[in-house]
Amino acid sequence: MARPGSGVLVGVNGLGYPPQNLARVVVWEWLNEHGRWRPYSAATCHHIENVLKGDVRGTVVLGQVDAQLASYIIDLQSMHQFRQDTGTMRPVHRNFYEPSSAPGKGVVWEWENDSGSWTPYDMEICVTIQNAYEKQHPWLDLTSLGFCYLIDFNSMVQTNRQSQRKRRLRRRMDLAYPLIMGSIPKSQSWPVGASSGQPCSCQQCILVNSTRAASNAILASQRRKLYGGAAGAPGATGTLNVVRQSNTFAGTTLWSPTSGAGSNNIQHNNISAGSGQAKVEQVQSPMSSSNFPCSPALPALPLAHGHSHTHAHSHGHHVIINGQNNLNRPGTQRISMGTARGAIPPGVPALPVKNLTGSGPVHPAIAGMTGILMCAAGLPVCLTRAPKPILHPPPINKSDMKPVPGVNGIRRKTKKKHLRKGKTPEDVVRRYTEKVKVAPDEDCTICMERLVTSSGYEGVLQHKGIKPEMVGKLGKCGHIYHLLCLVAMYNNGNKDGSLQCPTCKAIYGEKTGTQPPGKMDYHVIPHCLPGYLEAKTIRIVYDIPAGIQATEHPNPGKKFSARGFPRHCYLPDNDKGRKVLKLLIMAWDRRLIFTIDTSSTTGESDTVVWNEIHHKTEFGSNLTGHGYPDPNYLDNVLTELSAQGVVEDNLKD
Repeated sequence: MARPGSGVLVGVNGLGYPPQNLARVVVWEWLNEHGRWRPYSAATCHHIENVLKGDVRGTVVLGQVDAQLASYIIDLQSMHQFRQDTGTMRPVHRNFYEPSSAPGKGVVWEWENDSGSWTPYDMEICVTIQNAYEKQHPWLDLTSLGFCYLIDFNSMVQTNRQSQRKRRLRRRMDLAYPLIMGSIPKSQSWPVGASSGQPCSCQQCILVNSTRAASNAILASQRRKLYGGAAGAPGATGTLNVVRQSNTFAGTTLWSPTSGAGSNNIQHNNISAGSGQAKVEQVQSPMSSSNFPCSPALPALPLAHGHSHTHAHSHGHHVIINGQNNLNRPGTQRISMGTARGAIPPGVPALPVKNLTGSGPVHPAIAGMTGILMCAAGLPVCLTRAPKPILHPPPINKSDMKPVPGVNGIRRKTKKKHLRKGKTPEDVVRRYTEKVKVAPDEDCTICMERLVTSSGYEGVLQHKGIKPEMVGKLGKCGHIYHLLCLVAMYNNGNKDGSLQCPTCKAIYGEKTGTQPPGKMDYHVIPHCLPGYLEAKTIRIVYDIPAGIQATEHPNPGKKFSARGFPRHCYLPDNDKGRKVLKLLIMAWDRRLIFTIDTSSTTGESDTVVWNEIHHKTEFGSNLTGHGYPDPNYLDNVLTELSAQGVVEDNLKD
C-alpha cells in the first residue's frame, strides 16, 4: 500500500527526562564495542526493574529471564554488565522514553542480517522509524542519526546509500517495556541488608552471593581496623573526608579523600544532580585522620545538563557522583568520558577488563571479579576501556591521491580464468621431470607405496604413455615420485600448467590461483604510517563482488559471498614498499591474493578469504596485529610471496 505524504529526514527520538509526575517508559541498554547503546529486550528490562525495586544496589542475574544471557550479570552499583566466563565488562544505563513511543507500545523494528535472522535497531532509531511510520511518511533518511541508510516503508527495505545494498526490515509487536511513575528511587549504600524470603539456589546466584559475601567480609575487616585505630590514637585532630563506596562514573572512579584541619568528623558528601536539583547528605562519625591514607583531591567535574558545583568551603567538601545517579541519568555517563578520564588520582589501580595480555579468558575474568570486590569494599577502581584500532586514514581528496612512483597504472582487473590449450596433464608432468630407470627403495610421498612397485593410482587413472610403474625425478629439487601420482596430483589442482613439489613446495612453471573476478586499485596518499614517518603511504584497495563459483572452486554453481569489501591495505611508500606492491600486483594477476574457502574467523563457508599472503589493514595502530609499526612485515610478506612463486626475478623492467 502506498504511503501518502513526503519523506522525512529526521524524527523526534523521544529521549529526555519528563517531569517527575508523568509516566515514562524505561529501557535498559548496554554499550557495545562500536559505541552504540543496544537495548535489552522488554522481558529483560522488566526483570531488571523488579530487582531494582527490592535492592537498588543489588545484582541482576540475566539468565533467570533469558537463557541466552546465562553468563551475564548486571551490578547495579557500578552500572556494568559482567560476563562471567570471559570477565568482559560493559557499561549499562537506564533510559527513558514517552509512553506513546515504540517501546511503550511494544513495537520492535528489525533488519535482516547476513545469516537470515533479524536484528533489532537501536532504540533511538526504532523510535524514530516508528514516528515516521505512524505519520505515514513513504521514506525515512537516517543520515542525521549517523547512518547512511534510507528506509522505504512501501517496500519495507533498508538501502545503504554508499553501496546501494538492500536489506529487508520488518515491524513486529512484542511485550511493552516497563512503565514507571513518580520520582526515581533514592540511592542506598551497598551492600545492603539481607533481603526477606528464601534465596535462589541456582549456580549463578550462588556465585553472586559468594562474591558479595567476600566483599562484605573485606568491608567489615576494614571497618574494624579503622575504628580500632581511631580509639588508640588519643589527641589526634583533623578532618578526613572518606568515601564509603567506590562510585564508577562511566568507566572511571571518582575518589577524593583529603585531609584538612578544624574538625574531628568524617563527612560523606553525596551530591546527586539532575534537572537543576541538588541534594547533600552528610554522615558523621569520629575518626583520626592518621589512620587512613590520603591522596590529592579531584577537581570539580561538570554535572549533567550543563550544571556544575563549585567548591568554596574552607573545610574541604567534595563532590561524589554516586552509582544511583548514574543509574537514573544516562546523560552523566555520556558527558563524562572526556572530562572524568583525566581526573583519576595517583595511585588508583587501573583494571583493564578487555583484551588483556594473555591467551586465555582467565585474565579478564580475574580483572572483572577483582574490580567488583574492590568496588564493594570501598576501594578505588578505574575500569579502563581497550583502545580502538585506527583502521583508516583521515579523509582524502581525490586530487591528493597520486600514482605510485615506478609502478605503471593505478588499477588491475581480473576476469574469469582462461584455460591454456594444448597442455595435457601428461605434457606438464613430462616437462618438469626426468625419467628414472632404477627406482630407489623408498616411499612415494603421494600414494605412500614403494617406488619399486606400481603406483597406488593403478586402476584409478589410465593415461596413454604413462605406465603405473614409471618413476620420475623433478628437475630443480630432485624429489622422486611415480609419474602417475604426479598426474593425479595435477588433475586435483588448478590445472594451470604448473607443478608444486609436495615435499619441498618448489614451484615449476607459473603458479596461478582460484581468485574470483575483481579489481585492485593502488595509489599514494599524503599520510605516513607508524614507524615510517619519513615516507608517505601506498594504499591498496581490493574489491571483489559476490558471485557464482566456477568449476575450479569448491562448490561449482553455488553462490559465494564476499564480506568486508572493499578492503583497504597499506604499505610505506619507500623502495621496499614499492617492490612489495609490484609483487602483489603480480600475485593479483596470477589470482593468488584471495580464494574461496571457509572463513577461519567467522566459520562461514563459500566466502572470499585471504590466501596465505598477509596484508596490513590497520592504518594508524597495531592493536589487531594487522597494522604498524611492524619492522619485520615487509620481509615476511616477501617470503610469503616467494612461497607462491612470486619473486623479484619475475618482475619486468
